Amino acid sequence: MNIEELVAFAKQRGFFWPSAEIYGGASGIYDYGNTGYLLKKRFESAWVSFFVDTNPDYHVIEGSTILPEAPLVSSGHASMFNDIIVGCSKCNAFYRADVLLSDYKIKVSEGATPGEIDSLIRENKIKCPKCKSTSFSGAKMFNMMLEVRLGPEKAEKGYLRPETAQSSFLNFFREYNILRKSLPLGLAIIGRAYRNEISPRQGLYRLRELTQAELQIFFDPAVYRKGTAHLRDRKLNVWLYNAGAQASITVGELVEKHSVPEFYAYHMCMIDSFYKEVMGIPPERIRFFEKGGNEKAFYNKLHMDIEVEVESWGGFREVGGLHYRGDYDLTQHGKGSKQDMGVLSSGQKVIPNVLELSFGVDRNVWMLIDVLMRKDGERSVLSLPYYLAPYNLAIFGLQKDKEIDDMVQSLYKRLRPKFKVFLDSSGSIGRRYARMDELGTPFCVTVDYESVKKDSGKLNTFTVRIRDDKSQVRLGAEEIEPFLAKELSMDPYKLFSFDQ
Repeated sequence: MNIEELVAFAKQRGFFWPSAEIYGGASGIYDYGNTGYLLKKRFESAWVSFFVDTNPDYHVIEGSTILPEAPLVSSGHASMFNDIIVGCSKCNAFYRADVLLSDYKIKVSEGATPGEIDSLIRENKIKCPKCKSTSFSGAKMFNMMLEVRLGPEKAEKGYLRPETAQSSFLNFFREYNILRKSLPLGLAIIGRAYRNEISPRQGLYRLRELTQAELQIFFDPAVYRKGTAHLRDRKLNVWLYNAGAQASITVGELVEKHSVPEFYAYHMCMIDSFYKEVMGIPPERIRFFEKGGNEKAFYNKLHMDIEVEVESWGGFREVGGLHYRGDYDLTQHGKGSKQDMGVLSSGQKVIPNVLELSFGVDRNVWMLIDVLMRKDGERSVLSLPYYLAPYNLAIFGLQKDKEIDDMVQSLYKRLRPKFKVFLDSSGSIGRRYARMDELGTPFCVTVDYESVKKDSGKLNTFTVRIRDDKSQVRLGAEEIEPFLAKELSMDPYKLFSFDQ
């Protein structure tokens, strides 16, 4: 699918669409429909189960989405959370410079200066997409934070938070003391962040309002150990900055030949397992892309993007990141707040380092639809792992019949307290199956005449149709619930098998 086809599908099946659609939509702002909301929540639940619940030292918190100005000055966002923009001198349209140049297949370094952008525009005779003029005003930095003014006089300046990570840094010291002053300590947040994107585009890829799932692990690098001896031969797809190409590299090679810290390589394995085993992404379609030089954030000691090959986005694109941020964040907030962020570790006072696991939830929702949608003859199937599907099952009545309708309602009331159930009575059974296949619904239960016959030995048995291979089994009312519970389970401890 291309972007337009995926958006059309998402609208038709209730996943997502541009906000304020009846007024023509809003660029970079999307609403989730009934099925999109459920898929998004399933992803978030799986993320927490896998990355947080498997470790007793990790905890979920929730931070405010409005922050005062001071912490964002300390973090560097007030001065450095910038993109470069260029404006057309003729029609006054503004563009994000790297996006404008990418349309001409010109790659721009993340550390490029406005002067370098101006040179690229002149040398390549770039035209304004709107009016085709080649006359542009000088490139300049544009801060992407969204400012808010607080109070009746609007005297207090604040911002909508540009990332969830800052809430973890700001709450670290209190959580550290509440949780018995112990490292490592992981603080996870799933929540909204806001960015005044200049050129929002590509569906859910670049948004002005987005959801992030981030885990900040605070640790003492002198004692933090996550051994990889048992993972030495595990292979990961990695694009190393100095190599300039993708390769299948063992964990042992990453640690011994490429100086990747063991704890970092361990979390690469964990992320790799999450996408392959939990999300069901084909192994060849996920990789780690190392950034270095001007591409790497200045505070990161090691920076790898998590990329998945997404057809509608034109290839491998970023869906998350693994960042070794050192002690930059707590040091900066310690200076800004004049509070000592040092903690005791093995009898020594240290400023904890931070390892950040960051995921764009919206991007991952889009990615799941793109990657896991497949054609099976005439039908389209969203082949999500069963526990990620928006609906666990659908219940159909074979015909319009009072006894069948009554049995459908009885079965629905029996199952809905434990499962997300969809009732569908519109169209032929074939059309209903097709709709459920496109939503990724793993099971369809059909109530037919055999289900309600009084003189049948098959009283209260139902046809259960399985999405992936269209096979059918006949189950009794008492058998359906344990069957579904087993098939829909996700055991993060079992999936995280390399740590057992």
